[in-house]
Amino acid sequence: MLEPTYQADVVVVGAGVAGLSAARRLTSAGVSTVVLEAAHEVGGRMATEKVDGFRLDRVGRLLSTACVELHVTPGLEDLVLRPFAPGVLLHSDGRHHRAGVQPGNRRARSARGALHAVRALASAPLPGPRRPAAVPGRQVSVPRHRGGAPLGTTLDQARLGAALNRLAGTSVERLLARPETTAAEALHGRGLPARTVDGFLRPLLAALLCDPELTTSSRSADLALRDFASGRLCLPEGGAEALPQLLARSLPPGTVRTGVRVTSVSTTSVTTAEHGEFRCAAVLVATGARDAVELLPGLRVPDFHPVTVVHHTTDEPPGTGASLLLDADRGGPVAHTAVVSAVDPSRAPAGRMLVTSTVLGPATADTDTAVRAHLARLYGVATTRWETLAVRHTADAVPAMRPPHDLRRPVRLLAGLYVCGDHRDSGAVQGALRSADRAATALLTDLGVSRPLHTADPLPTARAA
Repeated sequence: MLEPTYQADVVVVGAGVAGLSAARRLTSAGVSTVVLEAAHEVGGRMATEKVDGFRLDRVGRLLSTACVELHVTPGLEDLVLRPFAPGVLLHSDGRHHRAGVQPGNRRARSARGALHAVRALASAPLPGPRRPAAVPGRQVSVPRHRGGAPLGTTLDQARLGAALNRLAGTSVERLLARPETTAAEALHGRGLPARTVDGFLRPLLAALLCDPELTTSSRSADLALRDFASGRLCLPEGGAEALPQLLARSLPPGTVRTGVRVTSVSTTSVTTAEHGEFRCAAVLVATGARDAVELLPGLRVPDFHPVTVVHHTTDEPPGTGASLLLDADRGGPVAHTAVVSAVDPSRAPAGRMLVTSTVLGPATADTDTAVRAHLARLYGVATTRWETLAVRHTADAVPAMRPPHDLRRPVRLLAGLYVCGDHRDSGAVQGALRSADRAATALLTDLGVSRPLHTADPLPTARAA
């Protein structure tokens, strides 16, 4: 037997960062909200597994301290960002080369502290037609190396630094007004030598977009490069789960109900498998794209970029510190790797190193063996004694954003029925947060609620038949 109907103003389906962020805005506006999640924990793809004192991210997307959404989203005020060493470390011909260094404020660790730098960037003037405008505290420089590989000559490096500076000072509106093509095609129209493009920009963008072939829209790629040039790559302290957990804790008690599987939705109700029907004034579907299509058959299912993450531990430091290491030669399966415990010490027990490596593709039977061999070349150390903690493959890790790609896909399907998630925006964490903000705004506008319609009732335990 199903339980009786339980009511709320809005039912949000899915407790990932998009659903939780939208719920935070709705509850703050006085709208009673229930978040239903089929899994037994919040977070979705932003999950962090605990193994023997290690914190292992399932997908492990790279963030930037310049990502505005991380600083202005209600509920993330206490988010702590742990930055990588400035720029990235490129491996080429058996040597390491530092590239994309940003000398600005290197001590900003929390979202609250980094917000000042973001606001300064937003108010910086646009670059002129000849000389790039300076961005206070965020000029991008590229160190000079003898031989220059993989960055090219000294002149090539200067051109790269100027190009990144221009990008950092360009407004989002201006970037989105550029002609759209694929990221790969756009790179060769930047006026930079092929050596710089292939040795630095291609592996960097592949890491940022989780797209090895760079078929992503050039506009999305420009936004990712702008965040890189404007701030520091970083990880959330405590693992990727820190974002959804902070958002969930900021909601009124009882708002989130886990272990509740939704089977159908309408503009006025949600039907669940074990707990009957929830009546409401509006429904927001905030699941991943595949689950959203099951509930909303009219939606288009995007293609996805699969990601495999391999976690190793060792007690011998590889010697790269807190750097993000990329393979400029693309000589193996690893797209990027880092000693993440050097970036965020909370991810490993004392005395142990956590090395996390990302493969942009599916896992195979010999993935760990191939990754170990590649890491031995990248770090220049033996990896045979490294312990494998986990190999995690996510087939639907990142929605593909091939051109033409609408970065503002509609979130209002009907009056009373809405959708949000990274598949409605840029395919990144900030895209999920942006779509949630747009959906909450549309909901509040349509409801026109000046006072709560009713209070959400508690969810009882399902009764056996």
